[in-house]
Parts: sequence; C-alpha cells; structure tokens
Amino acid sequence: MPKLFSSIKIRDMDLRNRIVMPPMCMYSSDSEGRANSWHFIHYSTRSIGGVGLIVVEATAVEPRGRLSDRDLGLWDDSQIEGLGKIVEEVKKHGAKIGIQINHAGRKCGADEDVIIAPSPIAFDESYKTPVEMTKEDIRRTVALFKEAASRAYKAGFDVIEIHGAHGYLINQFLSPLSNRRTDEYGGSLENRARLLKEIIRAVRTVWPAAKPLAVRVSAEDYAEGGNHDTDLAEMINMVKPEGVDIVNVSSGAVVPVKMKVYPGYQIKFAETIKRITGLYVIAGGLITEAVMAEEIVQNDRADMVFMGRELLRNPYFPLNSAKELREEIPWPYQYERGK
Repeated sequence: MPKLFSSIKIRDMDLRNRIVMPPMCMYSSDSEGRANSWHFIHYSTRSIGGVGLIVVEATAVEPRGRLSDRDLGLWDDSQIEGLGKIVEEVKKHGAKIGIQINHAGRKCGADEDVIIAPSPIAFDESYKTPVEMTKEDIRRTVALFKEAASRAYKAGFDVIEIHGAHGYLINQFLSPLSNRRTDEYGGSLENRARLLKEIIRAVRTVWPAAKPLAVRVSAEDYAEGGNHDTDLAEMINMVKPEGVDIVNVSSGAVVPVKMKVYPGYQIKFAETIKRITGLYVIAGGLITEAVMAEEIVQNDRADMVFMGRELLRNPYFPLNSAKELREEIPWPYQYERGK
C-alpha cells in the first residue's frame, strides 16, 4: 500500500490517509464572523473527495484578531452552531476536521481603530502601526485563545491548531524581526516562545487530553537576523511538554520579503523539525502530484502532506490520485460510475 493512503492515529484521532487540506482563508463570513453555506459546501466537498484531515481556515479569537472583516471567528458562542454543522457533515463523509485559531496582531486588516503587537512596528506602510501589548493585554489574549478552544470543543472538532505562522501575533512574538521587547516576552528564544507556551497551556485546560493539538509555524523568516528551522525546532521543544502533538510547517510572511518558491520548497524545514522535536509533522508547499507526496511520507520526511491550492483546483484529488499510485480506495457510492 502507498504510505500516502495508509491510516495514522494521533491520540484518539484516526485519519484514513496522510492527505491534509490546510487552513486557507475564504474571506466569506458574515459581519459577525459566522460560517455560512459557502463554508459548509467548501469543506464538505473535500471530505467527499477523500481528504484525510481538513483544517478550517484561520479563525479569530477576537474581532481585532481578524485578517479581514470577512474572517471566521470563535470569540462568541453564536459562532459555534454554524461551525458545528460543518463538523457534522465533514465527519459523515469520512474525514477528520480541525480548526486553526488565530490572532492577526499587527497584520489585522479588519476595520479596527487599535491593533496590537509585541512591539509598535508596522508590518509595512499599508498597515497601521500597532500598540505594544501590555502584560494585561498578553494575559487577556491567552484567555481569548482558551475561550476559543472551548468553543471549538463544543463544535465537535477533532483537532485544534494554534496559528504561530505567517506573520500573525504568535509568530510576531517568536521572531526577533518583529519582537523588540526587553521584558520576559522578548530577547532569548525561551522568552520569545513564552506567549505560545502560555497559550498552549491554557488551551490544554479545556481541550481534552484525548484530542491532538497542533501548532503551525513559519520555520524560516527569509531575512537577515530572523528565525531559521533550527530556531523553531528549539522553541517547539520548549513548548511541546504543554501538550503539542503535531507541527504544521510553513514559512515566511513575518516581514515583507521576496521568497523563492518551488514545489517542495518547505520540505527540508519540516525534516529538520521532525528530526529535532520527534513530533508528528505536516509538510507541504506547492505539492501538486501524488508521487511527490508519496515520496515525502515514504522517506519519513514528514508524516502527512498538506495540499492547499491543488485541493482548491481539484476537491477530488485523493480519489483521482489513488489510481496514479495503484491503490484501490472506496469512492462515494453515488460517484462509483465515474470511477
């Protein structure tokens, strides 16, 4: 059997294969951050198409934590019901489902008067200059992540992912390029990882031990003086005793830089983090072919492979790619005549 189509169990979560649909913002919620029919169809379709794990897009823990005014949210109980319906339908068709909880920090693109960050440095000239977070702001933000995780549990998600990548708030604390603090939340690797550690610890008080917890990281800042994959691996090792199971490895976006991207450009970062931390790793980056995904998991470069753009183009990629790898997998009985 191709390893890409083998099952994997993490805590009490059994995945039917190693294909992951990563969080991809749809910018389609209503003004209150609630899910709607677009999200329901979008995520359910990928479950019908055979994906093993679907992770719902970056979902804000407070209104000023949004990337845009159309982001999903989990800051209010009224947002649970719509997400719960998506969870129920996705599971009905065989996939497991997670949600990524996030705070945009200085990259808030929503219509908010005041935005926050570890240091008062704007991302670029198109963004507002944030206010430096006080200790009380930090404590409140940790509590917001905890409350969002509690709502995610009530909605029935299988796994929760804490967004520590792509230049958003947690990533801003992790990177020395955006964190210029001189207190216990800035300076050393241990200090810059402190917020993430506190968030994971708080989330684990409401997220059951039976359910896995993932962290997404930007493993390379692509700028002088920034983080590299070994730095992130070291910081992950500092926080993993709090209950981390999975690392979803991405890169970039904490500062404006021109990245050189190509199929598999982030896989070496994932290999480093897997080797140093010993955790389950999800890798990806412009992966479009089943044979390339198979090589990644077959050679233990990662445990799972995420495919974003390819699953936007082809929701049924797993069903179609199984034939390419000469693997027989069940199709929905409604579609068997097309097999």
